[in-house]
Amino acid sequence: MQFRYKVRTSEGEANEGTIEAAGLDLAVASLQRRNFLVLSIEPVDGRTFGVAGAAEFLGFFERIKTQDVVVLTRQLSTLFEAKVPIVESLKILIGETENKYLRRHLSDLSDDIQGGMPMSGAMARQPKVFSRFYVAMIKSGEESGKLEEIFRFLADYLERSYELTRKARNALIYPAFVLSTFIVVITLMMVFVIPKLATILTEAGQAIPIYTRAIIAVSNFLRSFGIVLLALLAALGVVLARYFRTDSGRAYFARLILGMPITGGLYKKLYLSRIADNLQTLLSGGISVVRAMEITSEVVGNEVYRKIMLEARDAVKGGSMISDVFSRYAEIPPLLSQMIRIGEETGKLDYILKSVAGFYRRDVDSFIDNLVSLIEPVLIVALGLGVGLLVAAVLVPIYNISAGF
Repeated sequence: MQFRYKVRTSEGEANEGTIEAAGLDLAVASLQRRNFLVLSIEPVDGRTFGVAGAAEFLGFFERIKTQDVVVLTRQLSTLFEAKVPIVESLKILIGETENKYLRRHLSDLSDDIQGGMPMSGAMARQPKVFSRFYVAMIKSGEESGKLEEIFRFLADYLERSYELTRKARNALIYPAFVLSTFIVVITLMMVFVIPKLATILTEAGQAIPIYTRAIIAVSNFLRSFGIVLLALLAALGVVLARYFRTDSGRAYFARLILGMPITGGLYKKLYLSRIADNLQTLLSGGISVVRAMEITSEVVGNEVYRKIMLEARDAVKGGSMISDVFSRYAEIPPLLSQMIRIGEETGKLDYILKSVAGFYRRDVDSFIDNLVSLIEPVLIVALGLGVGLLVAAVLVPIYNISAGF
């Protein structure tokens, strides 16, 4: 809940603002810990649109990068190892954090903890910063008394996950940029250059090659129906965006990604690495197998693998082994199922999962390196053919006209 308060500081200055807390007593206690004399405090009506309402509305546009959470976790891990109290650690981080949205969330987190909430409960109130996976790990650290170790686990895991995702994303940025630039340049030529060439060729009365006629036809279509085409593409984009928010849309998109000729293999290995890494981190933190599989299903990032993890969770509840369930799915390679079976039989499942996650990470790194080295020559050949065709379509008719005089 959010409360609006009026207080007087220890220096006698009047002050007012808002604070979030689980209840009125906790809000008052939090203010008193800051040496404030509480003059009045009351719940904020959720329908009001004052400063708090505006802040809540603008919060829709908040953007907290994954990199910020990775750095924050590593900083918290370091401060915990140095035996700095959590409230003092948060005050230090609030002063050093550049992202104003993250700074506000950390301030709310500090207030909740000072108000008596456990760290995991306070973090659960900040879902834009801390995922359910993150909160579950912190809760296991609180219950086992190994919070320092859990923060170290989390920092290492988030850094590995972020680096893997970053490499996969960066591998696709270069070809996407080159192709987008090529399409824009070709479109501009079709709209502004080719029509003038068509006029010259028509007036000259020379025979026009078939490939030049095809390009002129495309140019005429873009000039006549380009706006309509853009509107249709925009409408299609909106329809697809809404469709992909549905259950069937997410499932179709997930299958589409895994079935792509080249990048499908990359994403499959990326998701398998994420599954193994998540399960290993959660099991090492003392989370039960069933709960670990449920949390992993939420953070794996692909609907196909999410359903597999949930179905496997239900089967494990019924007494089945993880390896037996995984072996039923074509999306799970035999290597992973066999390695998990070894881990289950030897009682070293977390160690086996760590090895499997490392194997898939190295495999993804190697795949990305090979993909990047292959993309450049393929793009050069493809763009060269496209540019060559366009140049031939322009120069050959002009050459014929010149030869005719």
